[in-house]
Amino acid sequence: MAEKRRGLIVVLIDTFLMWGGFFMVIPLVSVHYVNGLGWSAASVGLVLAVRQFTQQGMTPASGVLADRLGAKGLICAGLGLRAAGFALMAAATSYPLLMASAVLAAVGGGLFESPKYAATAALTDERNRQRFYSIVGVLGGLGVTAGTQAGALLLRADFALVALGSACCFAVASLVTFLFLPNVKVATEKRGLTYGLSLALRDRPFIVFSVLLVGYWFLWVQFLISLPLAATSLGNPSAVSWMYAINSGMTVFLGYPVLRLSERYLQPLQILTLGVVLMGLGYGGVALASGVPVLLMCVVLISGGVLLAFPSQQTVTANLANPASLGSYFGVSALALAIGGGLGNLSGGLLYDAGRSLDVPALPWLVFCAVGLLTATGLGTMAVRRVASSSAE
Repeated sequence: MAEKRRGLIVVLIDTFLMWGGFFMVIPLVSVHYVNGLGWSAASVGLVLAVRQFTQQGMTPASGVLADRLGAKGLICAGLGLRAAGFALMAAATSYPLLMASAVLAAVGGGLFESPKYAATAALTDERNRQRFYSIVGVLGGLGVTAGTQAGALLLRADFALVALGSACCFAVASLVTFLFLPNVKVATEKRGLTYGLSLALRDRPFIVFSVLLVGYWFLWVQFLISLPLAATSLGNPSAVSWMYAINSGMTVFLGYPVLRLSERYLQPLQILTLGVVLMGLGYGGVALASGVPVLLMCVVLISGGVLLAFPSQQTVTANLANPASLGSYFGVSALALAIGGGLGNLSGGLLYDAGRSLDVPALPWLVFCAVGLLTATGLGTMAVRRVASSSAE
């Protein structure tokens, strides 16, 4: 029990450092290279999409390795590589070097992502899992707040300082993990290398849910590329900082109580559905944002959806995953982020450019709204069927 408690504390520390380091630099990539250096939004979106596809494309393999080797070593190595990738980004003044730094950071993320999620699932159970994920959300929100504000401050001096600050966060997280995370077993059975993957791929409810998560991740990544561009296009340089401050503040102060309240009346899958609806409507509202106040109102709606959806999708994934091969299950689940996040980054940049060139600035936001509502329809249908199935039993 003490070992599990220590492991969960390490997860919380890592969460703060990882979210802080990530949001210190990634949202400012589009701001720096598009608005600062004059690169096209589509070209920067391609870099972010390649990063996303590379990272999540690796996760099935790292999940299989976690089942066989344990999670700790993979997490440490991945955090170290991500630190190296963001350190390289500090010197990325050309497109090939920016792409190389993003890919290196992605390889690191691909190594640690599914082992970290699997370790968290192994250290919790259905009694405390949703509550722990909500605490993770609060720590993540604090990390986002610290990271975005530090990034905005450092950007005034030099983007290289932003990238180096992010690299330091991941280096410290790697050291903390190496020193204090116990050797977590994330698989109760050790069979052939492909056993866990085949188990997950034959699990129909899990696969259906993972496919639906593609739409959720498509929306989620717009906070990293499309919203910062929309905020800066309004002519107020502080709008990006305000946007992330609102998101983080809501996550920190409302994330835990709102999720605990919603748990009294709704199942995790139903909470996720509601969150995606709010996200879709919030993105749709950006089409009407002619000034910063209206944009920030949309951010409130989107953030409300995220604080409901993010921990709930983690809980549903963990509950659906077979304990026999948690690493493989989370590796397969991460493919939803690879596809949805990659398409979201690429489409976000392309749609933003297309909206400006066609003089239809509402175009990307209407597409994002449609994606959100369609995804919520699928999740809601799945939730209704699961409730009906439980009642029949």
